Amino acid sequence: VQLQASGGGLVQSGGSLRLSCAASGSIFSIDGMSWYRQAPGNERELVAVITFGGDTNYADSVKGRFTISRDNAKNTIFLQMNNLKPEDTAVYYCNALIATMTSLRYSDYWGQGTLVTVSS
Repeated sequence: VQLQASGGGLVQSGGSLRLSCAASGSIFSIDGMSWYRQAPGNERELVAVITFGGDTNYADSVKGRFTISRDNAKNTIFLQMNNLKPEDTAVYYCNALIATMTSLRYSDYWGQGTLVTVSS
């Protein structure tokens, strides 16, 4: 099972980016999916999470600016980031709870990270 994140880049303050993360491999089922981020010198923090049914939760710092969504048919999640600020600069990681065809128990899987840089 692999998670492939994409969509990062350099954007000016106030701009927008859309991140994508696709899960592939021998997948039986995916439960919650989420985005984390880690800025230099900081710990990894939860940005947003979405359940299989579409319930969402966000970090206070991104509420009203970021929107998480998912396409269950494509095993993909998205993070629409609007009104970006320099403090949003970080490596963004996707995470998913996945049960595989060989092990029907859910385990944590991580994507490789995609860098978002917001200039002032």
